[in-house]
Amino acid sequence: MTAALVLAGTRPGGDQLAEALGVAHKCLIELDGEPLLQRVIRAIEQAGIPTIAVSCAEGPVADLARELGARVIPSRSGPSESVAAGFALLGAPMLVTTSDHALLDPQWIRQLIGDTPETADLSVMLARRDSVEQALPGSQRTYLRFADGQWSGCNLFYLRSQAGGKAIQTWKAVEADRKRPWRIAARLGPSTLLSMGLRRLTLQEGLARLGKRIGVEATLVPACDGLAAVDVDKMSDLETVRDLLSRRAEESVRDDGAGRPGDS
Repeated sequence: MTAALVLAGTRPGGDQLAEALGVAHKCLIELDGEPLLQRVIRAIEQAGIPTIAVSCAEGPVADLARELGARVIPSRSGPSESVAAGFALLGAPMLVTTSDHALLDPQWIRQLIGDTPETADLSVMLARRDSVEQALPGSQRTYLRFADGQWSGCNLFYLRSQAGGKAIQTWKAVEADRKRPWRIAARLGPSTLLSMGLRRLTLQEGLARLGKRIGVEATLVPACDGLAAVDVDKMSDLETVRDLLSRRAEESVRDDGAGRPGDS
């Protein structure tokens, strides 16, 4: 049975967005009257995952997590250490996501799990740049350039087997270089670095090589929706997401009005 781990640790020095909005943690920021953490947990539940844990410190976030029926696992010094602690308790298969994934949709979770081959130990969801820009024009993301285009991370990971836990050991180094893909490629040797420089390396090939280096089978799951790459890191992200939800609400009202019997 798949379990899910939601990362809700606190950055060293605090989070500027949370401080600006006067909340104890970013995942307590409200959208449509509910905290981000609640939206994330609900999406995971709707995807059919019954066991959910939140990696966080004791306090308001832990209190809310328990109120929502999630297990609390004390967060560690960084994401990789927190994932390791969660994996030690929950085991495989385990979904990993973040508490600021404001638009998280159950369909994305089901796609990640369903499209991960049985031969894979772990999978990662990323979205193509054109898909992100089509879904949310003007959104500012960080993209990784490969032979098959530019990709943005979706903060959705799936550790399908116990062997997938080997990847956690290198998570910290990769996370530190996530906005500097050249350094990630350099870790895989000169041939990989050259292939990437000449744009001959696809993202899937890069993940496969990284997995082989670690000793696991790693695979890419391209996101079916560019919105999967949208999280809330800064005020502009929050405003963009709020605008999107507002437009959705307006469209829903118009559609309901147009569909009611007797309307002209």
